[in-house]
Amino acid sequence: MKGKTRIRIHPKSVVKMRGMVKEFTSRSNGMGNELRATKLRRYIMGWINYFKLADMKKLLLQTDEWMRRRIRMIYWKQWKRVKTKLKMLKSLGIHEQKAWEYANTRKSYWRTTNSPILSKSLTNNVIKGFEFIFFSEYYRQVTA
Repeated sequence: MKGKTRIRIHPKSVVKMRGMVKEFTSRSNGMGNELRATKLRRYIMGWINYFKLADMKKLLLQTDEWMRRRIRMIYWKQWKRVKTKLKMLKSLGIHEQKAWEYANTRKSYWRTTNSPILSKSLTNNVIKGFEFIFFSEYYRQVTA
Protein backbone atom coordinates (compact mmCIF):
# COMPACT_ATOMS: atom_id res chain seq x y z
CA MET A 1 0.00 0.00 0.00
CA LYS A 2 2.77 2.34 -0.97
CA GLY A 3 1.72 5.94 -1.36
CA LYS A 4 -1.44 5.62 0.73
CA THR A 5 -1.88 7.18 4.13
CA ARG A 6 -3.63 5.19 6.83
CA ILE A 7 -5.06 6.52 10.05
CA ARG A 8 -4.71 4.51 13.23
CA ILE A 9 -6.34 4.87 16.62
CA HIS A 10 -4.06 5.59 19.54
CA PRO A 11 -3.76 2.62 21.94
CA LYS A 12 -4.88 4.81 24.86
CA SER A 13 -8.17 5.49 23.06
CA VAL A 14 -8.67 1.76 22.56
CA VAL A 15 -7.99 1.10 26.26
CA LYS A 16 -10.49 3.82 27.25
CA MET A 17 -13.10 2.37 24.87
CA ARG A 18 -12.67 -1.12 26.29
CA GLY A 19 -12.92 0.31 29.80
CA MET A 20 -16.25 1.96 28.97
CA VAL A 21 -17.60 -1.22 27.39
CA LYS A 22 -16.47 -3.13 30.47
CA GLU A 23 -18.27 -0.63 32.69
CA PHE A 24 -21.50 -0.92 30.68
CA THR A 25 -21.34 -4.73 30.63
CA SER A 26 -20.44 -5.18 34.27
CA ARG A 27 -22.35 -8.01 35.94
CA SER A 28 -22.98 -6.06 39.09
CA ASN A 29 -23.89 -2.50 38.15
CA GLY A 30 -27.63 -3.03 38.74
CA MET A 31 -28.53 -1.62 35.34
CA GLY A 32 -31.49 -3.16 33.51
CA ASN A 33 -30.77 -4.87 30.20
CA GLU A 34 -32.77 -2.30 28.19
CA LEU A 35 -30.89 0.60 29.75
CA ARG A 36 -27.59 -1.25 29.30
CA ALA A 37 -28.33 -1.84 25.60
CA THR A 38 -29.33 1.80 25.13
CA LYS A 39 -26.21 3.19 26.83
CA LEU A 40 -23.97 0.78 24.95
CA ARG A 41 -25.66 1.64 21.65
CA ARG A 42 -25.16 5.38 22.24
CA TYR A 43 -21.54 4.88 23.18
CA ILE A 44 -20.79 2.65 20.17
CA MET A 45 -22.46 5.05 17.74
CA GLY A 46 -20.57 8.05 19.15
CA TRP A 47 -17.24 6.26 19.22
CA ILE A 48 -17.55 4.94 15.66
CA ASN A 49 -18.68 8.31 14.31
CA TYR A 50 -15.70 10.00 15.98
CA PHE A 51 -13.10 7.49 14.75
CA LYS A 52 -14.72 6.42 11.46
CA LEU A 53 -11.82 7.65 9.30
CA ALA A 54 -9.39 5.26 11.00
CA ASP A 55 -8.44 1.83 9.74
CA MET A 56 -9.90 -0.37 12.46
CA LYS A 57 -11.79 -3.33 11.01
CA LYS A 58 -9.73 -6.00 12.83
CA LEU A 59 -9.85 -4.11 16.12
CA LEU A 60 -13.64 -3.85 15.94
CA LEU A 61 -14.09 -7.55 15.14
CA GLN A 62 -11.98 -8.50 18.18
CA THR A 63 -13.84 -6.02 20.38
CA ASP A 64 -17.20 -7.38 19.21
CA GLU A 65 -16.18 -10.93 20.07
CA TRP A 66 -15.11 -9.87 23.56
CA MET A 67 -18.23 -7.72 24.07
CA ARG A 68 -20.60 -10.53 23.02
CA ARG A 69 -18.93 -12.82 25.53
CA ARG A 70 -19.47 -10.20 28.24
CA ILE A 71 -23.14 -9.87 27.27
CA ARG A 72 -23.55 -13.66 27.45
CA MET A 73 -21.98 -13.52 30.92
CA ILE A 74 -24.57 -10.96 32.03
CA TYR A 75 -27.47 -13.17 30.98
CA TRP A 76 -25.88 -16.30 32.45
CA LYS A 77 -25.49 -14.53 35.80
CA GLN A 78 -29.05 -13.17 35.69
CA TRP A 79 -30.48 -16.65 35.27
CA LYS A 80 -28.97 -17.52 38.70
CA ARG A 81 -30.74 -20.76 39.61
CA VAL A 82 -30.22 -24.16 37.96
CA LYS A 83 -33.94 -24.37 37.19
CA THR A 84 -33.94 -21.01 35.42
CA LYS A 85 -30.78 -21.82 33.45
CA LEU A 86 -32.33 -25.12 32.33
CA LYS A 87 -35.57 -23.44 31.28
CA MET A 88 -33.81 -20.64 29.39
CA LEU A 89 -31.38 -22.96 27.60
CA LYS A 90 -34.26 -25.19 26.51
CA SER A 91 -36.25 -22.17 25.31
CA LEU A 92 -33.23 -21.15 23.22
CA GLY A 93 -33.20 -24.53 21.47
CA ILE A 94 -30.67 -26.61 23.42
CA HIS A 95 -31.40 -30.34 23.83
CA GLU A 96 -32.63 -31.16 27.34
CA GLN A 97 -29.66 -33.38 28.31
CA LYS A 98 -27.06 -30.79 27.30
CA ALA A 99 -29.11 -28.02 28.90
CA TRP A 100 -29.17 -30.02 32.15
CA GLU A 101 -25.39 -30.53 32.02
CA TYR A 102 -24.68 -26.84 31.54
CA ALA A 103 -27.32 -25.62 33.97
CA ASN A 104 -25.56 -27.66 36.67
CA THR A 105 -22.04 -26.50 35.86
CA ARG A 106 -19.94 -25.05 38.64
CA LYS A 107 -17.54 -23.25 36.35
CA SER A 108 -17.19 -19.49 36.58
CA TYR A 109 -19.48 -17.17 34.64
CA TRP A 110 -16.65 -16.03 32.39
CA ARG A 111 -15.48 -19.56 31.61
CA THR A 112 -19.00 -20.81 30.92
CA THR A 113 -19.69 -18.02 28.45
CA ASN A 114 -16.97 -19.39 26.16
CA SER A 115 -18.66 -22.80 26.05
CA PRO A 116 -20.23 -24.09 22.82
CA ILE A 117 -23.65 -24.31 24.46
CA LEU A 118 -23.92 -20.62 25.26
CA SER A 119 -22.49 -19.72 21.85
CA LYS A 120 -25.19 -21.86 20.22
CA SER A 121 -28.04 -20.66 22.42
CA LEU A 122 -27.21 -16.97 22.89
CA THR A 123 -26.15 -16.49 19.28
CA ASN A 124 -25.21 -13.15 17.78
CA ASN A 125 -28.72 -12.81 16.33
CA VAL A 126 -30.31 -13.50 19.72
CA ILE A 127 -28.10 -10.83 21.28
CA LYS A 128 -29.12 -8.41 18.49
CA GLY A 129 -32.73 -9.28 19.32
CA PHE A 130 -32.07 -7.94 22.82
CA GLU A 131 -31.41 -4.54 21.12
CA PHE A 132 -27.61 -4.66 21.39
CA ILE A 133 -25.53 -3.41 18.46
CA PHE A 134 -21.95 -4.29 17.57
CA PHE A 135 -19.03 -2.05 16.67
CA SER A 136 -18.17 -3.74 13.35
CA GLU A 137 -21.75 -3.72 12.06
CA TYR A 138 -22.29 -0.07 12.85
CA TYR A 139 -18.88 0.78 11.34
CA ARG A 140 -19.93 -1.02 8.16
CA GLN A 141 -23.17 1.00 8.06
CA VAL A 142 -21.40 4.32 8.58
CA THR A 143 -18.59 3.72 6.09
CA ALA A 144 -20.71 2.15 3.35
